[in-house]
Amino acid sequence: MTAPIRAVAFGGGVQSTALLVLAATGKINFPTFLFANTGRDSEDPATLEYLQRYAKPYAAAHGIELHELHRTRRDGTIETLWGRLTREGARSLPIPVRMSNGAPGTRSCTADFKIKVLGKWLKQHGASRDRPATVGIGISLDEIERVNRRQAMPYEIPVYPLLDHDPPLRRHDCAGIIARAKLPVPPKSACWFCPLKTPRGWGEMRRDRPSLFHSACDLETLLNARRSTLGRDPVWLTRYNRPLAEAIPEAQQTLPGLDLEPGDGLCDNSSCFT
Repeated sequence: MTAPIRAVAFGGGVQSTALLVLAATGKINFPTFLFANTGRDSEDPATLEYLQRYAKPYAAAHGIELHELHRTRRDGTIETLWGRLTREGARSLPIPVRMSNGAPGTRSCTADFKIKVLGKWLKQHGASRDRPATVGIGISLDEIERVNRRQAMPYEIPVYPLLDHDPPLRRHDCAGIIARAKLPVPPKSACWFCPLKTPRGWGEMRRDRPSLFHSACDLETLLNARRSTLGRDPVWLTRYNRPLAEAIPEAQQTLPGLDLEPGDGLCDNSSCFT
């Protein structure tokens, strides 16, 4: 009988890339890394570029299996988060938009496109309630509060190698581990249109990647056109209760509160933004 699975939920960001380096250098025992791709039209292009250019070659060179997974329909086709959002006639909002009263909307994107996708692979490869997989999660000491927000699935035992490290590692420690491996430090990973992006993150996108920013504005417009037809209040991609193009200033301008707020920009199930 094969040993139970030991895999890292790989998000493509700083913390999970540090785990990749630690596994490659024998510091932690995780031979498998699983990247649940929400879609080539959905994940941040910079994350996908880093995955192909650096993470996959580095993993292969060190005997680590790095699997890129997708959400597949029963007919075998791939469903993407962007496709679900923009599908003609779609009414659901699976991303955590801000409602007009300022409250965050419901979120099913991470469950459907991250957790369930990883879970399907784990179960297909032998994980079960009786033989749960050990799943490494890239939470560092400076975001330890996220540990209690993640509910374990019946087929897994979540562990936190960055916290178990002696001493526990912070995000800047993770960046140092990556740099010492002679890899560039990856950008923060997330879907490029995610409403959990910080105002600073939106501002940097508007300045450095204007076409992507305007695509996010177009998405917000599309969602609200549909909601207007249904007689529903508008929703927003920021907390400012107005269109993204108005909420985020032009490059070189400033906006009060543009800096990161506590808890802003984090995916609380530990599968994103790591």
